[in-house]
Amino acid sequence: MSCTSEGAGFPGECLCPVKSTGKGDRMVEIMEDRGGAGKSAGIEVFTRHPQNPILVPADWPYPANSVFNPGATRIDGETLLLVRVEDGRGMSHLTAARSRDGIGDWRIDKRPTFTPDLSRPEESYGVEDPRVIRLDEEDCWAVLYTAYSDRGPLVSLALTKDFVSFDRKGAITWPDNKDAAFFPRKIGGKWWMIHRPTTGFGGARGHMWVSRSPDMVHWGEHDIFLEARSGGWWDANKIGLNAPPLETPEGWLILYHGVRVSGAGVNYRLGLALADLDRPDRIIKRNDRWIFGPREAYERNGDVGNVVFPCGWTLVDGRVFMYYGGADTVVGLATADLSDLLACLE
Repeated sequence: MSCTSEGAGFPGECLCPVKSTGKGDRMVEIMEDRGGAGKSAGIEVFTRHPQNPILVPADWPYPANSVFNPGATRIDGETLLLVRVEDGRGMSHLTAARSRDGIGDWRIDKRPTFTPDLSRPEESYGVEDPRVIRLDEEDCWAVLYTAYSDRGPLVSLALTKDFVSFDRKGAITWPDNKDAAFFPRKIGGKWWMIHRPTTGFGGARGHMWVSRSPDMVHWGEHDIFLEARSGGWWDANKIGLNAPPLETPEGWLILYHGVRVSGAGVNYRLGLALADLDRPDRIIKRNDRWIFGPREAYERNGDVGNVVFPCGWTLVDGRVFMYYGGADTVVGLATADLSDLLACLE
């Protein structure tokens, strides 16, 4: 089937093509030449918020080079984003931002919320790209993040009840590994985690794996979860998880990215898959076409251009709010009805 968000924007949203204001908007002109900036070769079911980008470095109460790739959750009737913040040295930490409507009037912590623990050598270059998962069975939130150092990136875990104090559990994978999140509840008496190890074997390919644990710290029973395709596909060679798995009556909804590498650089796009509720290692459906990709100037131009990268989403009254980094520089918001996301899976 064919799904599109064209014409289904927020009240007052202008869907007219954006005219170029300089070299940075050249790609908008190219999109118009292809048939309009609002059209896509993928299945664009998400609608960008007209106030995008919703968070920029100038919003921060202290100096920041870039703010992007936020984890997301709901707490006390509000949306909380745990935002990756890169400082003037190029090192990253995490800062919480809270909003009643999940769109504006953000209250940003005056100081960094979660900083690298320099007593841990794996965090010497910073902490990045958090996934936030509510664990009702433990009455807390799990924060899985990339710990970065000269030893390579790996996945570390911290637990929190209030996003003020954190119980750091340390590294739970080996390097090189990232893009990890737990399923929000035990399945078959065990915790399950999706993650993305990489290897130089066969040309630096990266597939998504799933592992199981009795305690969230010691992991085993490793299996391939979702394979990167080969050849010219948008998700060939290297893929990774974005937001944590979302439980639906039809299965676990999986949001993932594909990394397309060309002579012009990289292009990050998003796709969907659906996993079995009782056997998450069994993929039921997977899109052939991407469902969201860099289109606007704030997604194409920045510290790393042509990147849309969500680390979190929330579900409010059947509407999915997806929070993403634009060009590794700002935070954007796009929304879709959950029913539309499930319907567009091929």
